[in-house]
Amino acid sequence: MMSVQSKIDALQTARGEISSTKAYERLAKLFDDGVFTEIDSFARSSSGYAEVVAGRGNIGGIGVFAYAQNPDVSGGAMSKAQAAKIRKVYDLALKTGEPVVSIFDSIGGRIDQGSDLLGAYGDVLRYSSNLSGVVPQISLVLGSCCGTQALIAVSGDIVVMSEKAGLTLNTDGSDSDAKTNASHGIAHLVAEDDDKAIAKVRKLVSMLPSNNLDYAGTVEFDDAESSSDDVVKTVIDGDSGIELQSEFGKSIRTVLATVEGATVGVVATNDKVLDGKGTAKAARFIRFCDAFGIPVVTLLDAEKFACIKSAAKLSGAYAEATTAKITVITGDAFGAVYIAAAGTGAAADVTYAWAGASISALSPEAAAIVELGDDFGGKLRGAADPKAERANVVAQFKEENLGADRAAADGYVQDIILPEETRAKVVAALDMLADKRVSTLPKKHNNTYI
Repeated sequence: MMSVQSKIDALQTARGEISSTKAYERLAKLFDDGVFTEIDSFARSSSGYAEVVAGRGNIGGIGVFAYAQNPDVSGGAMSKAQAAKIRKVYDLALKTGEPVVSIFDSIGGRIDQGSDLLGAYGDVLRYSSNLSGVVPQISLVLGSCCGTQALIAVSGDIVVMSEKAGLTLNTDGSDSDAKTNASHGIAHLVAEDDDKAIAKVRKLVSMLPSNNLDYAGTVEFDDAESSSDDVVKTVIDGDSGIELQSEFGKSIRTVLATVEGATVGVVATNDKVLDGKGTAKAARFIRFCDAFGIPVVTLLDAEKFACIKSAAKLSGAYAEATTAKITVITGDAFGAVYIAAAGTGAAADVTYAWAGASISALSPEAAAIVELGDDFGGKLRGAADPKAERANVVAQFKEENLGADRAAADGYVQDIILPEETRAKVVAALDMLADKRVSTLPKKHNNTYI
């Protein structure tokens, strides 16, 4: 029979083995002061410990659950035991309403467990899916993440990768590099190394509410860059902005930031023509913000959509979102673009327009042809350069007839503002809408995103 002292010695030895692994070290870097409470620390898998370390600690004072696949134990391979620990993390996060950070670094799955492995993967995917929209889930890929495990990783709200990591459905590891994942919109953020990736996750957690019934806390902030050429920087606090999926769908930018210390999601158009990737990216970002009650500030200057399917996704995301929605038209807003992102179809709470903005239900040329009628053609007759004259006629019509004042007179714009007033107006609108509540129709979900 083992003596009490022998049991104590064995326990200390086991703890030493666990705490010296890479997974344990990563969780220690993730949590404040390296302190966290382990979950099922002695769970066994086959002949050794389970291939994952799990626990609960604080990040910037915010309670967070996390698990890290352990490459030092059987390569971090997925198993029944690993899946059981991960399920417990999800279950506890659901009960307590706290975020989950998942750290991926694994060679794959324990093939020797046969069909039980299929059940293990399925359980983790199901639990993650059920938790989606209830608490924020951040996936941190620091090593290999291939096959079904990649599905689990991309099921998170935000995917952060280190440059050396790999993420792919292909079990041979092809097309897994961080650059490829960023360009395809799979990785939201890429960091140079593990430590910088962990730092990005810590910042993200500090900006998000713990769950869908909570509010993100207010943080200390620096003043906006009032002299910047980037309109986003003139609205948000100092260097608070985190641009997500910056290498994908570049016609639109999606930025998580703070305004006077409160978290907002900023959607800013980057081109006059909004491509399919950009609009799809924006639609997902709006749904993420709406799920956790994060206000959406849209900075709009665009003429048209390039992809009708993605445009419908964006329109649906705006229309369904019940979080506070503020739109500032900084340039052009024509036809479907205005309707989807700024008008009644988007259910925007407040729409501002810069003094020089142009707003129309049609493109300027179509509007000129309709409103001028025969006079439009008459202005072109006898012109030495009909093409150049056509452009001049449209430009003049746009300036004289499509100004923001016309939309404001009809109630489609709440105020016409100067560019330098934008931050102050956004701050006032956010304050006004801080307690916004909307009852929605009973249904499972909107079906415009497939």
